[in-house]
Amino acid sequence: MIRNPLDVFRSLYARASELLDEPDAMVLSTVDEHGQPSGRMVLCKGFDERGFVFYTNLGSRKARALRASPRAALCFYWAPLGTQVRIEGVVEQVTDAEADAYFATRPRESQLGAWASRQSETLASRAELDQRVGQVEERFAGQVVPRPPFWSGFRVVPRTIEFWTREAARLHVREHYERIADSWTQTLLYP
Repeated sequence: MIRNPLDVFRSLYARASELLDEPDAMVLSTVDEHGQPSGRMVLCKGFDERGFVFYTNLGSRKARALRASPRAALCFYWAPLGTQVRIEGVVEQVTDAEADAYFATRPRESQLGAWASRQSETLASRAELDQRVGQVEERFAGQVVPRPPFWSGFRVVPRTIEFWTREAARLHVREHYERIADSWTQTLLYP
């Protein structure tokens, strides 16, 4: 019987959470409208049967790339476990309700920062950013900070998931899962 790769991921994530400060750190790789690939670290803020979720400013380079080409690759690497997890799939924006619910859990300073930052745009000086943060603090003084309309999340809906486990002599174990309709296939790959 084929294991559900999301159950495998949950188990590994739980182990990584015991050993690492940020087990949710993952590389997000995208391709923009010109075919230029780009990778960066983001934090996975939720995962379930639907996929893996992260949040960002909708004007950011990553959000623009995802709009141009709604496919992405994720990579988690948990060195203490000797494990890497690679995920590839299509991307969809989360609902406003999901984004609102997550935004409400963020520390107030991070909420204010989301309003102040023009993510991925040129910044003349750090003083300019500090001034924008001060203006946002003043604007929302004594109030709950609402989610900015230009800030939301994306879900990577996995099409493939690969678990790589370090082994001696570089004879690593590679378990590859592929989603076909509503079920998963499993194969082993040469290291």
